[in-house]
Amino acid sequence: MSDQENDQIRQIQAQAQAQTQAHAREKGQDRAGQVNHGIQQYGGHSQVGNQAVGQGARAEAGQVAVGAAFTGEQSARVEELLTRIELLLDQHQDELADTGAPRVELRRLREELAESEPQPGVLRRALDRLTAIAEPVVPLATAVGELARLVQGG
Repeated sequence: MSDQENDQIRQIQAQAQAQTQAHAREKGQDRAGQVNHGIQQYGGHSQVGNQAVGQGARAEAGQVAVGAAFTGEQSARVEELLTRIELLLDQHQDELADTGAPRVELRRLREELAESEPQPGVLRRALDRLTAIAEPVVPLATAVGELARLVQGG
């Protein structure tokens, strides 16, 4: 074989290898044929709590400080924020799409926080719903955010 023929063969092999690698990348595989368990995000914003990616990965939640775990000062602050949120709901009821739902969530929070062992999942869901409802009203959203940080130990 001539040098020119060898060059052509190497060029064809390189093109084939490049096409194979491009195809593997499209399928989420790296050069060794391993699946890429990476995360891609385009635009927007992301707020991530616990996250695990990949084969055998585990995300573990830390303790959520609630109820009995509060100090006296923290309990007083939680009660102050709950009362403030109630007042803000009254003041801004015309700005909310639904005036009943936030009161239901607030009642649920109060009841759960009064338990000897509050369930973190119940608290988290109620806070998430209350946060979404309060979002259009800045003072209310601020108070709910502060309550969420305190209850969730942040």
